[in-house]
Amino acid sequence: MSDFNLNLSEAEEHLDDDVEGDVVLGVLDGSTDPELWIEAIESDNVLVLAVEGDLNELAKGFARPVRDMGGTLTHFRRFLVVAPPGVDIDTDRL
Repeated sequence: MSDFNLNLSEAEEHLDDDVEGDVVLGVLDGSTDPELWIEAIESDNVLVLAVEGDLNELAKGFARPVRDMGGTLTHFRRFLVVAPPGVDIDTDRL
């Protein structure tokens, strides 16, 4: 085996420190104003929303604006994952 030196303290200097946004957990049941979901995406947050009801009906108030700004929406099991522009949702393992 060859020698492999990894200095994590030096590696940290090369990391991008300006990562913004959070992962926001919520319930998509029609009780939240769709504008709040749009604002969360505009703030670079990723939404993981438990869908309680008809997905198409519940997401119609924010799905198109999110797509128009370059965001991504993916329905996975009983959840809707909504990512801002620049954040990919990798579905290769599904």
